[in-house]
Amino acid sequence: MSQPINLNKARKARDLAARRAQADENALRFGRSKAEKEAARKSAAQAKATLDAHKRET
Repeated sequence: MSQPINLNKARKARDLAARRAQADENALRFGRSKAEKEAARKSAAQAKATLDAHKRET
């Protein structure tokens, strides 16, 4: 005789696997690496500094 299956746990495991698959897909589509985020942050900071340096004082 086979073991009984807890259908509630099986459903939750199936849903969890689907959510993880969706999260992995989103990470590939929209995610950026830490290095890319850091480079973008440094670039934005440099652009802001350059803009501030060229402003006229009133």
